[in-house]
Amino acid sequence: MSTLKPKEKALDYIIDEMVEVVEKSKDEIFNISEEARVEHEELRRELRETKESVLVHIDEGDQLEQRVRYSRQRLSEVSKYFDRYSEQEIREVYESTHDMQTELAMLRQEEKSLRLKRDELERRILSLGQTIERANGLASKITVILNYLNDDFKKVNEMLEEAKEKQEFGLKIIEAQEEERKKISREIHDGPAQMLANILLRSELVDRTFREGSTDDALKEIKSVRKMIRSSLYEVRRIIYDLRPMALDDLGLLPTIKRYLATTEEYNQIRIDFTSIGEDKRLSQPYEIAFFRLVQEAVQNAVKHAEASHIRVKLEIYKDRITMIIQDNGKGFDPKQKRDKSFGLIGMRERVEMFEGKLTIDSAIGKGTRITIKVPYKPN
Repeated sequence: MSTLKPKEKALDYIIDEMVEVVEKSKDEIFNISEEARVEHEELRRELRETKESVLVHIDEGDQLEQRVRYSRQRLSEVSKYFDRYSEQEIREVYESTHDMQTELAMLRQEEKSLRLKRDELERRILSLGQTIERANGLASKITVILNYLNDDFKKVNEMLEEAKEKQEFGLKIIEAQEEERKKISREIHDGPAQMLANILLRSELVDRTFREGSTDDALKEIKSVRKMIRSSLYEVRRIIYDLRPMALDDLGLLPTIKRYLATTEEYNQIRIDFTSIGEDKRLSQPYEIAFFRLVQEAVQNAVKHAEASHIRVKLEIYKDRITMIIQDNGKGFDPKQKRDKSFGLIGMRERVEMFEGKLTIDSAIGKGTRITIKVPYKPN
């Protein structure tokens, strides 16, 4: 029987309502982003066709202009020596020259309209790209909020039942949340935020280049901006994935680790080998979350701090125990020497100890690092 107090039940109700509202907002933002992305692709297709039409009109106009020039010369000759030509011949030359001049004027007007359309399409594409970026930014923030609501706040009532010092417990939650906010803030500042600032500067350069009439240079800048947009989208999605991969809930620990390691390997251009031994089964959710975070932290440490080029991850799942080994060929460190702000390793050790497990670190300067985690498995 539940021992939750009325206030705690009310808190659950409020959190559920908040989660529902935030999830609906996330769906709406996703729909806006997808609609903008579809329109973005359609406009890019239309832009390609418009540019082709502009080139065709320019070519046809140049050819017609040459014919008009010849016809004018012919008309000048007829006018000068009109007594040598019949009235019918003079009229045909006049009408032919007039028709070609009219056609040329219409063709140049169509070319001008197509150029204006091209410029407008490029402005709309740029604007839509910014809309997509803003939508993805909002989606990442909402994902962070949902992560707090689902992973942190939902467990408050259960943890309060067992906590003896509620004030100390509350302070630990606040510290953990602030540390997570700092981490997310750093990642967004160092990644998407700087990329978006660069995109804004480059878009202004595109606008200036078009105004100066250098179409080829402007097209090169547009391609560069498009590449930066793709990179920024990748960074945003990577941050969202790092916060809480949906595959962990849908597929389980092994497929999620494989996908994460493959993405990390491709993004950082390093080699990562993964081996799994034992039972291929779903674990209790706390264990799946814990071991995914442990892999995530260890691999990120190897990539960012150890500057490793080769990482090996081994996971052994048996009926009553789970063992994980993460080994890299990075620059290593002296485990006996106290390291400032080594919050990653401290957090890993505390997470393992929560499951009554043991974490050992074997490392030496210049010889890489080997992390071994052994946890007894006690499914609910």
